[in-house]
Amino acid sequence: MRTTQTMTISLPPAMVKEFEAIRKANSFTRSELIRQALREYMYNKFSVYKPTRAEIKAIETGRREIAKGNFITLDQLHAKLDAKNRKKSGKKA
Repeated sequence: MRTTQTMTISLPPAMVKEFEAIRKANSFTRSELIRQALREYMYNKFSVYKPTRAEIKAIETGRREIAKGNFITLDQLHAKLDAKNRKKSGKKA
């Protein structure tokens, strides 16, 4: 039984030239370079982060607090931080 599947792709001539230069500089076969490029693309574009148990617990705790109304809005946070910064930067005698 085959463990791979063959695909055919079309590329513009300039891209083929660049592809071949990269392939030769790194001593890859065409298939190796395509596989590596696809791995990188899929990892960077579509990777899924799996949260730890502690992170899941913290998220659930946060959601319960929000449901109870125990939160402040972003505007309230900014106002609170601004007020705190203003107090620190007062004029010195």
